Amino acid sequence: MLHRLRFVPGRIVQAIPVAIGVTILVFLMSHLLPGNPAVALLGDRATPDRVAALSKHLGLDKPLWLQYLIFLGNLLRGSLGESLSYQQPVSGLVLHAVPVTLSLLLFALVLSLLISVPLAGLAATRPGGARDLAARTFTLLGQGMPQFWVGIMLILLLAVKVRAFPVGGYGDTAADHLYYLFLPALTLAIAMCPTIIRSLRASTIQVLGSDYIGTARSKGIAGAQLFRTHVLRNAAIPTVSIIGVNLGYLVGGSLVIEKVFAVPGLGSLMVNAIFARDFPIIQAVALFVALFVVVVGILTDIVYTLLDPRVDLAAAQGAAS
Repeated sequence: MLHRLRFVPGRIVQAIPVAIGVTILVFLMSHLLPGNPAVALLGDRATPDRVAALSKHLGLDKPLWLQYLIFLGNLLRGSLGESLSYQQPVSGLVLHAVPVTLSLLLFALVLSLLISVPLAGLAATRPGGARDLAARTFTLLGQGMPQFWVGIMLILLLAVKVRAFPVGGYGDTAADHLYYLFLPALTLAIAMCPTIIRSLRASTIQVLGSDYIGTARSKGIAGAQLFRTHVLRNAAIPTVSIIGVNLGYLVGGSLVIEKVFAVPGLGSLMVNAIFARDFPIIQAVALFVALFVVVVGILTDIVYTLLDPRVDLAAAQGAAS
């Protein structure tokens, strides 16, 4: 089993130039934002002399290429710089927000699987039937509704009207975290479910028509046992790649949803930094999101390899080299 994971070190090495390219894009995109951070920090006290002095103090008067080299040098030393608005190290702010965002993403992934797997299974067992039509209608609605609108509707319905959940926040204990994160996680799950349901439905229909499923049925295996032992694992193989890709989109969507629900994660930190023109925080959050996508890609390959014994990425990588 472990020998089939020999491709992981090679993928990590391949991720290094990608990471360098990400730092360049993140740095340039953050500096494309209109406005001067010095003006945003000074506010009503901004005068040409004060803006020039603060820009020099922050190093914003240096050429862009030199600012990038300074940023890269600090990054290699493990420093993300100091926040312009919070006046404290960016690494501390990001490390405080990362667990919140990761908890939200994991919660959303679990909810999306709890919704998608039963719906895809019900739809696949009766293609073209009423259950299939209901599942496909749900996918169309989930894909067509903007995430922030879904979040606002859930707040109005379940938080304001029914008062079953809080409007926003994060809570203090682990139980509070789950309670407060339910609505934002459900919002992200609704956006993720359509793609998972479509992929899992199609692969389940294909697996149910396979010869080995007929053999299993002839041995008396049917119902939930057949689905768990023979159908789900084989049908989930192509869906794993779909989930991996969607997790990359999900982390981007979580940045907006966190602001809608006042969740103190990377999203709230990012939005506040954009309005304050806080370049170090913008760069740090964007860099984390990009590297998260790279890591998810590697983990997706690992899960795919473990689920499907026919796939040997290590051998394929060796043949390519």
